Amino acid sequence: MKKTKPKYMQIIDAAVVAIAENGYHQAQVSKIAKQAGVADGTIYLYFKNKEDILISLFEEKMGTFIEKIEQMIAGKKTATEKLLKMIETHFELLSADHHLAIVTQLELRQSNKDLRLKINDVLKGYLKVIDKILIEGKENGEFSNNLDIRLARQMVFGTIDETVTTWVMNEEKYDLKALASPIHNMFINGFGGC
Repeated sequence: MKKTKPKYMQIIDAAVVAIAENGYHQAQVSKIAKQAGVADGTIYLYFKNKEDILISLFEEKMGTFIEKIEQMIAGKKTATEKLLKMIETHFELLSADHHLAIVTQLELRQSNKDLRLKINDVLKGYLKVIDKILIEGKENGEFSNNLDIRLARQMVFGTIDETVTTWVMNEEKYDLKALASPIHNMFINGFGGC
């Protein structure tokens, strides 16, 4: 019920900015409230504490992320096309939102173990999208018949994730979206040789 109220998303969006600009540990609830333009107490009508804000932020943003990726790949006919579109969309969404890129790539990783476990639960939906593409490609013969889906998923997600983290750490000095095609080519063609 609270999630459908405008202030809920206002606080979530403000938390992204406050955490990106101050770091998770320095982004007190009062800074988030100020960024959202609400009283400190209003935050507690929607969230138990700062940890709850971070988890909710990740749930909301990852949910939107998954929806957008699924929309973008829906019209693609092959798993190869879907994989490219997924990588492109991932890079486009994060390169369009500087604050969210900082939060997802840096701040979420500095949290405690319990918090990281909750974040990993949220991430499962995104990993299922990758699995679906890989399974489709394996079943229709685009990808190797002996492709290890779990290992391939880890490689796809790990590569995309590390590419974005490196881009953020390098102060976003280059075009992240331009890396989608070369990364896709490495997944599809491997490193050649033999």
